[in-house]
Amino acid sequence: MTAQPKPRGSSDAGAPAAPADDVARPRKSAPILLVAGFGVLGVCLFLFGTIAEGIRDGEVFLMDTLATPFFHALASPAMDALMNFFTLLGSVYVIPILYAATIIVLILQRRPGAALFLTVASGGALLLNGAMKLFFERPRPQVPWANVLPDYSFPSGHTMNSVAFYGALAVIVWSIAGRRWGIVAIVAATVLCTLIGISRIYLGYHYFTDVIGGALAGVSWLLITVAVFRIRPLDGWWMAPDEGERDAAAPSGNRS
Repeated sequence: MTAQPKPRGSSDAGAPAAPADDVARPRKSAPILLVAGFGVLGVCLFLFGTIAEGIRDGEVFLMDTLATPFFHALASPAMDALMNFFTLLGSVYVIPILYAATIIVLILQRRPGAALFLTVASGGALLLNGAMKLFFERPRPQVPWANVLPDYSFPSGHTMNSVAFYGALAVIVWSIAGRRWGIVAIVAATVLCTLIGISRIYLGYHYFTDVIGGALAGVSWLLITVAVFRIRPLDGWWMAPDEGERDAAAPSGNRS
């Protein structure tokens, strides 16, 4: 029976080294993933640039005039509670707590690279969002059911920061637990971030294009961060120290 390759991140020091073919197989898809990643990045940047240019020129977007009243028409006490809950999950009251807890777990698991990746992805998104808000200076929507917040509207900070943070968590799950759990994590992060974005429109804090712009900016920053952390030696930091030692001790033909 052919031995199955262990997921990257396993710490079973007694397990025999996987055959060279098995170890090399995941690397065959790397060029495809790289091209796909840069393709998605290009599309995100193009769409974001198109929306941003319209906002700088003071254009009125059709979806902005339609989305806000559409979601508000669904209003009810139960829906209010649900949307406030999802907004909370993308707020500074929840994400920093989840970030701190995740960093502690990663450090205890001796995965400094994953901890650094999460820090760069989430921290960089936070700084970029603040800078873009000051650059575009788009006022918040003026609706009677929402309190006008003192900062600017584009791009949505809740959406961008959620995409960067929860997306980075999904990438970490993929790198440690493998493709199956990674796909589950990415789907869960996508659904959660979508609901967070919808909650911002429903509650009247953002326009539709604010949320779309925040999502595109968050995905773009996350893809750039992933690409940087795939460059050696940063990619080796994803492993626990004992795994890195086994890789260093293995013959060059058997290294991943």
